[in-house]
Amino acid sequence: ERMAVVVDPKDVDQFLAFAAEENLEAVEVATVTESPRLVLTWRGKEIVNLSRAFLDTNGAHQETNVVVEIPKKAENYFNKYAIDDVTEAVKKNDVKEAWTKTLANLNVCSQKGLVEMFDGSIGAGSVYMPFGGKYQLTETQAMVAKLPALKGTSDTVTLMSYGFDPYLTSWSPYHGAIYAVTESMARIVACGGDYKKIRFSFQEYFRRMSEDPKRWSQPFASLLGAYDAQMKYGLPSIGGKDSMSGTFNDVAKEGDIITPEIKKAGHDFAWMRLPKDSYDKPDYSLVMKLFDTVHSLIQKKAICSAYVVDSYGIAAALSKMAFGNKIGVTIDASSVTVDDLFENCLGSFVVEVNDDSYEVVKNAFSKAGLSDFLLKIGTSNDKAEFVYKDMVLSLDDAISSWKNTLEKVFPTRATEDYSKVDTSIYEEKNLYVCKHKVARPKVFIPVFPGTNCEYDSARVFELAGADPIVKVFKNQNAADIRDSVDTFVSAINEAQMIMFPGGFSAGDEPEGSAKFFATAFRNEKMKEAVTKLLNERDGLALGICNGFQALIKLGLVPYGEIHTQTTDSPTLTYNTIGRHISKMAHTKVVSNKSPWLSKATLGGIYEIPASHGEGRFVANAEWLKKLFENGQVATQYVDEAGNPTMDEEWNINGSYMAVEGITSPDGRVLGKMCHSERIGRSVSMNIYGEKDMHIFESGVEYFK
Repeated sequence: ERMAVVVDPKDVDQFLAFAAEENLEAVEVATVTESPRLVLTWRGKEIVNLSRAFLDTNGAHQETNVVVEIPKKAENYFNKYAIDDVTEAVKKNDVKEAWTKTLANLNVCSQKGLVEMFDGSIGAGSVYMPFGGKYQLTETQAMVAKLPALKGTSDTVTLMSYGFDPYLTSWSPYHGAIYAVTESMARIVACGGDYKKIRFSFQEYFRRMSEDPKRWSQPFASLLGAYDAQMKYGLPSIGGKDSMSGTFNDVAKEGDIITPEIKKAGHDFAWMRLPKDSYDKPDYSLVMKLFDTVHSLIQKKAICSAYVVDSYGIAAALSKMAFGNKIGVTIDASSVTVDDLFENCLGSFVVEVNDDSYEVVKNAFSKAGLSDFLLKIGTSNDKAEFVYKDMVLSLDDAISSWKNTLEKVFPTRATEDYSKVDTSIYEEKNLYVCKHKVARPKVFIPVFPGTNCEYDSARVFELAGADPIVKVFKNQNAADIRDSVDTFVSAINEAQMIMFPGGFSAGDEPEGSAKFFATAFRNEKMKEAVTKLLNERDGLALGICNGFQALIKLGLVPYGEIHTQTTDSPTLTYNTIGRHISKMAHTKVVSNKSPWLSKATLGGIYEIPASHGEGRFVANAEWLKKLFENGQVATQYVDEAGNPTMDEEWNINGSYMAVEGITSPDGRVLGKMCHSERIGRSVSMNIYGEKDMHIFESGVEYFK
């Protein structure tokens, strides 16, 4: 502990003597002088001599004149449709055209092909995948992620969202900033967050300033708007670098969170308008009541999905909610006008009300004094279509309009092959039995430069009852490499299992993925240790994603031993679409031969995160026939009906015969592309279906 104290000059000697008696170290560090200057000396040399007046200014004095330009009332952004094509369609009373034009607009359309380039599941903490529902087509409006816990589990989640409408800001920077804050808050609330826990992180970017007073109008008005919103909402802002640009943070429990896709047919839908004053600013006191009421109704399970409406209207919001599960909506024409469907109602909510809960919602709004801002707008239907008066728009047509705008720029598919794959399920009667039992087996997890799944892998093995041994392969010099080989050999000899984790070892270079991984394990010492583990100790090996690529290159799959690849060996190559893809894959267990799948359901379908650029399984007809006949094809990509398929929507990388994972001849080595280790309570909760194949428990159970 250190403390700074001020002592009268005449008492310094007495103070130092007292400190010595008390065994305290006291050092005279500075003297207060009448001269208003800060002087620092070092080794008897003066290194700083500044006037106090300069320090009081925090540097050079700066000031400027500002002329704030008032937005033109006649051009009010809130009094027109955000899309010109929609304006023309509404004039013709063509609701269907207005709806499809909305979905095709660049600011509304799908960006799925772009989003899938980025890993959305690493860390096994993503509560939301970017697109959810059975068909992974409802885009989320916030990031929700569990707090990482190296040991054990966590039920705490963080929420982050943003808000900014450049067209609104062009008309009025002041309103633009206010609604950036408000929209962000609404998105947090729609997920289940409590607005009172939000912390702001502001990031501004404007053109270069000059001495022209009008050039300062935009930043000055924007900062005033953000300040006004912050003060009226009574919430603090936190510091942040560019990496936190425009984010808004909240903390909640995982049980508080709801997902935005429509849950089932027959549910009522409500539109909750954002209260505004006569200047088109949010009525802050009423907005906070609205946020509190929505949050309370979510907590009570009266609201089961919610979406924040932007400038493009409730038609766009309803569409995005509907796409995920392909559940349609019938709009009540007696209460909803055409103008209501497409009007700019930035910051409002569209919510799906749980069974028989509309009266609960209505009473809550009445109690809060918000009845004027609640409108029942329709009901979800099982026809997969939007219905308004005599207008019927199928969900498939709506999705097509939504997808096509950016499909050539950021494609979601590269082929038009929709064919089914005719294969059967393999059931092995004589499973391999371990003769070397271990109460708590050890698993060696090697880490190479570029590996990024070692923590996830170690965590799931530990939870399954194994003790992970995680070692890093050092490669800065020859001595490091020799030392790493010895360390790896020792770890392999100590372990009963080897797990090759995912990532991008050596940046997937040279000559493709896992080359460095495989090269290291071809070292004679390591090769011998692996061979003994498999052949003499009944050991197991598992490789996921980059680890599967390593197993393929080593020959451990499909041969069952470290084996030199030949020109006709099965391999993994670039995804058909030619880019990295991150999404949930629909996979089916089609063989029970592997001990790794003993606790999985044969014929069972599992939703597993995929994240790879080179995951396409390729083999010639002879090898494919051999692998299927021998039960070495462990898992396949399947469609929503459970059929193996070449349809790129489901067979995400275009693998031959829809192969997702294969084994060694006896099943003890398993390689698969999708990340079965990225599991956990509330992880990927907007994705439907079973996610745990129990691979890791199966591996541990094998040794018992």
